[in-house]
Amino acid sequence: MAQCVQSVQELIPDSFVPCVAALCSDEAERLTRLNHLSFAELLKPFSRLTSEATTPWFESYRETFLQSMPASDHEFLNHYLACMLVASSSEAEPVEQFSKLSQEQHRIQHNSDYSYPKWFIPNTLKYYVLLHDVSAGDEQRAESIYEEMKQKYGTQGCYLLKINSRTSNRASDEQIPDPWSQYLQKNSIQNQESYEDGHCTITSNKNSDSNLLSLDGLDNEVKDGLPNNFRAHPLQLDPSGDPSNSIDGPDHVKSASSLHETKKANTGIIHGACLTLTDHDRIRQFIQEFTFRGLLPHIEKTIRQLNDQLISRKGLSRSLFSATKKWFSGSKVPEKSINELKNTSGLLYPPEAPELQIRKMADLCFLVQHYDLAYSCYHTAKKDFLNDQAMLYAAGALEMAAVSAFLQPGAPRPYPAHYMDTAIQTYRDICKNMVLAERCVLLSAEILKSQGKYSEAAALLIRLTSEDSDLRSALLLEQAAHCFINMKSPMVRKYAFHMILAGHRFSKAGQKKHALRCYCQAMQVYKGKGWSLAEDHINFTIGRQSYTLRQLDNAVSAFRHILINESKQSAAQQGAFLREYLYVYKNVSQLSPDGPLPQLPLPYINSSATRVFFGHDRRPADGEKQAATHISLDQEYDSESSQQWRELEEQVVAVVNKGVIPSNFHPTQYCLNSYSDNSRFPLAVVEEPITVEVAFRNPLKVPLLLTDLSLLWKFQPKDFSGKDNEEVKELVTDEPEKIGTEVISEFVINSEESKVARLKLFPHHIGELHILGVVYNLGTIQGSMAVDGIGALPGCHTGKHFLSMSVRGRQDLEIQGPRLNNTKEEKTSIKYGPDRRLDPIITEEMPLLEVFFIHFPTGLLCGEIRKAYVEFVNVSKCPLTGLKVVSKRPEFFTFGGNTAVLTPLSPSASENCSAYKTVVTDSTSVCTALISSASSVDFGIGIGSQPEVIPVPLPDTVLLPGASVQLPMWLRGPDEEGVHEINFLFYYESVKKQPKIRHRILRHTAVICTSRSLNVRATVCRSNSLEDEEGRGGNMLVFVDVENTNTSEAGVKEFHIVQVSSSSKHWKLQKSVNLSENKDAKLASREKGKFCFKAIRCKEKEVATQSSEKYTFADIIFGNEQIVSSASPCADFFYRSLSSELKKPQAQLSLHTEKQSVEDAVRLIQKCNEVDLNIVVLWKAYVVEDSKQLILEGQHHVILRTIGKEAFSYPQKQEPPEMELLKFFRPENTTVSSRPSVEQLSNLIKTSLHYPESFNHPFHQKSLCLVPVTLLLSNCSKADVDVIVDLRHKTTSPEALEIHGSFTWLGQTQYKLQLKSQEIHSLQLKACFVHTGVYNLGTPRVFAKLSDQVTVFETSQQNSMPALIIITNV
Repeated sequence: MAQCVQSVQELIPDSFVPCVAALCSDEAERLTRLNHLSFAELLKPFSRLTSEATTPWFESYRETFLQSMPASDHEFLNHYLACMLVASSSEAEPVEQFSKLSQEQHRIQHNSDYSYPKWFIPNTLKYYVLLHDVSAGDEQRAESIYEEMKQKYGTQGCYLLKINSRTSNRASDEQIPDPWSQYLQKNSIQNQESYEDGHCTITSNKNSDSNLLSLDGLDNEVKDGLPNNFRAHPLQLDPSGDPSNSIDGPDHVKSASSLHETKKANTGIIHGACLTLTDHDRIRQFIQEFTFRGLLPHIEKTIRQLNDQLISRKGLSRSLFSATKKWFSGSKVPEKSINELKNTSGLLYPPEAPELQIRKMADLCFLVQHYDLAYSCYHTAKKDFLNDQAMLYAAGALEMAAVSAFLQPGAPRPYPAHYMDTAIQTYRDICKNMVLAERCVLLSAEILKSQGKYSEAAALLIRLTSEDSDLRSALLLEQAAHCFINMKSPMVRKYAFHMILAGHRFSKAGQKKHALRCYCQAMQVYKGKGWSLAEDHINFTIGRQSYTLRQLDNAVSAFRHILINESKQSAAQQGAFLREYLYVYKNVSQLSPDGPLPQLPLPYINSSATRVFFGHDRRPADGEKQAATHISLDQEYDSESSQQWRELEEQVVAVVNKGVIPSNFHPTQYCLNSYSDNSRFPLAVVEEPITVEVAFRNPLKVPLLLTDLSLLWKFQPKDFSGKDNEEVKELVTDEPEKIGTEVISEFVINSEESKVARLKLFPHHIGELHILGVVYNLGTIQGSMAVDGIGALPGCHTGKHFLSMSVRGRQDLEIQGPRLNNTKEEKTSIKYGPDRRLDPIITEEMPLLEVFFIHFPTGLLCGEIRKAYVEFVNVSKCPLTGLKVVSKRPEFFTFGGNTAVLTPLSPSASENCSAYKTVVTDSTSVCTALISSASSVDFGIGIGSQPEVIPVPLPDTVLLPGASVQLPMWLRGPDEEGVHEINFLFYYESVKKQPKIRHRILRHTAVICTSRSLNVRATVCRSNSLEDEEGRGGNMLVFVDVENTNTSEAGVKEFHIVQVSSSSKHWKLQKSVNLSENKDAKLASREKGKFCFKAIRCKEKEVATQSSEKYTFADIIFGNEQIVSSASPCADFFYRSLSSELKKPQAQLSLHTEKQSVEDAVRLIQKCNEVDLNIVVLWKAYVVEDSKQLILEGQHHVILRTIGKEAFSYPQKQEPPEMELLKFFRPENTTVSSRPSVEQLSNLIKTSLHYPESFNHPFHQKSLCLVPVTLLLSNCSKADVDVIVDLRHKTTSPEALEIHGSFTWLGQTQYKLQLKSQEIHSLQLKACFVHTGVYNLGTPRVFAKLSDQVTVFETSQQNSMPALIIITNV
């Protein structure tokens, strides 16, 4: 609450002061007018004992209200006690002028035509004032006239006042104070500011209040005989009219122009220009003289007279009144309630009635602050009035009795609040006099507040609010609100609620500024409390009031708050808020059409979700042509996939840069989002579009329509090749020749919908681009609550929506970078790095590759080979070179070998056309293998090369602008069934090296679904025959099992195994061992086939050195057509599967020097077990699809590494290890020297027994049968081996004895030998039999160890298969 400058003890006496009129002659008025003041105005500042500064609006209202109270007949507080008659000494006959003025005053007072002003008593004090102009008048004459006046009127009744000691036009250095301005200003406009929509001001005919007296001028209208403003007071109640139409408060409205003129007139005028400080003192002295010598003695005399009259008349009148009352109504007058007395409010007393004389005396005592006597008189009068049921008089007496009781010094009795309550109720309900009721409330509320009774004061103020006066209700509600907040325990919500009510009433009364202030104060309470509907209402009203007051920025801010909060309003209400906001915004923007675009609050933009894409949109698939998937805004971000692409790019960059990734390498980013690394300025290529995806959200329940939506940007042209341009010109949004901007004409966001807009820029110049935000027209769709595709919208034609209203504005895209968390300082404070995704650097032209896949399959059998074509198109104006493709699955595809000889021509697209290079064979060569050879280098799988990085064989290695090339591409279905995502990354460079961008990439993800075909498993073991046809040892048997695991889902009828090929540096398949009559090996569903092949070592000339990477291919054909396995695509896929197998982690041996010898030995032993034979099974599958038979073909690879160990064509699933208990051990004991396994050690020596299968012996001639047996020992290792042959071994198992019987070796029982590297040694042995039977000769035990090893890795060598001999008798 605005704190009062006066206490209530000062306020009430200051509001009720003696009233004095002033009547001036024309000449006297002229003298005072030299100072731009009337006579009453001249005296005003000096008629107060205290002079306060201007008070707040409520105090100003209250002060003016109390001063403007119309004089009424039931009280005399503002009746005039005296009248000053003023004449000038310069007049011809001043004394005569005084007589005229005296007569005029008498006429005004006693003529019945004048209802106003009212006079206290018939014998009004007349005080004669002679004004003398010191600068122009004759002082001696003035003195003589004054002497004459004293003779006539007495020294107590006249005064000579000297003024105008200087002329107004004389310049003076002396700064004379102007005490008049504050009163005159208050009088003319009463602190109310000028509004454009009308002006409410408080005017008063009483111009001064004082602790001593109030002066009013009666001189202005003397000439007119009957001045209008004396007929009735401006606030006087109209007795004839309806009470509700009466003027109940100072709501007197002046026109705007007159008020404006008054205000202008009052500014710049110097008041009292002819008065010196001496003159000021003279005026002050004059007031004092008048008060103490004229007015106060007159008041005292009047009180005495009234007292005497009352005493003399009291006995008669009282007894007479009582007698008549008793006569007519009995002895006791019953008290009646106020409601019963309503019809008695119109009772009027004659002026000389004794009850009124008591009231007059009480009022005089009150005016001179004699409160004890005043209370006593009021109390007596109150009883009389109530007895007479004169309710208006009674209410007045009750009101003043209560005030007098409160103001009595020493407070002998408590404040009788019930007196005031009764008075208020009487004034309001019975007398229908709201002005008096309001005065009661104002006084009582101040008294209650001074006593700390804020709750009672608030209740009193609220009681008087009504529909008939908005201004009064507003002021009282505001004061009530302040009472609630000033209570001991402040009632904040009641305060806010009543401030809202006050604001509403101020608004109705036309007091827009006060209304706005009330709502703003209430908002401080409601804000942030979750009362969203209340907040919306307040903000809406604040917006409207601010708009009315032309505070447009405040209006926009308030409406903005309604829209940006998560509103709980209905759709219709939100629509109304939005329209109001748009209307206000439109007005704001019209004020400064060339100013900066305003920031719009709708729709919401999620700046961090902004994505930026560099490049053209992907072309749709065209028939069999399928464009590379590359990157698009439709793809969701996947961190795992992103990491894979990054690794692929690093791999190819490393290959291009001779195995080293350059220090300035950064992975190419075509799409920037909140997950990408945005710390560097992204690079965009000139003439390639930049697409910005902006995420909008409409929080409202009404649709929003954005029109002419485009990006806002700033561009600095630069030359990156040389020095920067000296002058960097900044261009913003209207330079289409530098940057083309796409505009979306209409963009609808439905209610509470999130939607993205993709906006494009087309850079035509190199330089630095800064994307600042979006610019658009915001509007709503007329007559539509939501937009869907079902019903046509009202006002919607051909996709165009009728806008109800729209405003143009912008929203900035401000993206906060990631929080920094590297250094200690960054960890302890909150710092954010930059996010530069919206600040691309436009670089020079670069080549642009597009890749199309033709006849690319989506489904394959595992291992199926399919031929497709890839088309490479250069769509830019620059030639490109260095085209490579990198993939994590190089075994999936090939472009063919390095030479045309190895790559078959593209066959025609007939259904039986094979993807392989085939040769027709004659039937004689079926059993034996056809040998060919090829180097892995020819297929890009050389030593140290990266098999994942494959150069694309472009003709002339360059693709010119606009040129396109189609290349064949063979695909092989992955070995595992299921859905496979295979990533291809195409890498290419510009022929002309660019400083900013070294290379470009294009991505493609192929999705292939594979279904089961064949499972191939193979084992290799040593053959028993130690010699081949060429006399060299080392034959092996290869067993191949093929199972058809296809479940006929893909319509596969049967598989034909058409060829089995081998590929190795040292071994080759020689022939098929179990060739049956049926040459064509067919496998129906779930059938298995078993093949056995003999493998031999390659001839010396065929054996390749390690470095040459030359492989020997051997093909065993089951049909009449050879597939050349050493040519594309068979060899390609074989080499790729081989390289992926080699990539798998191999057991690495440590290289400590002291253990070197041991490990060398282990390696040698392990090598005996190893074989590098690879099997390729080629097949055809017959498929029925749409009643047509198709032939599919494919190949499976089995890589044989170890003798006796089964190998598979398909990856084996790892069984999860069983749960084991934790074992605790000491770390120093963990170094166990690696030992070869028993299985590996048992393969050092290969043994073979040569003997006759049956032997005839005449036992009747010779009881002992001796059979010569040759034991061949072959050293399989490349080191010297010590061998022990022990013949003492006996078969101990009874089963063996039963089956084979027993025999004895004759001669030496143990042999010790040393075999050189790969040496074959034969031992001649003799076996002795005593009777016929079948015997197993495989009993010799062979032990072997490496010769130069101290550590004996000695173990028994594997026995060959049972060596059975039949001994027969002849």
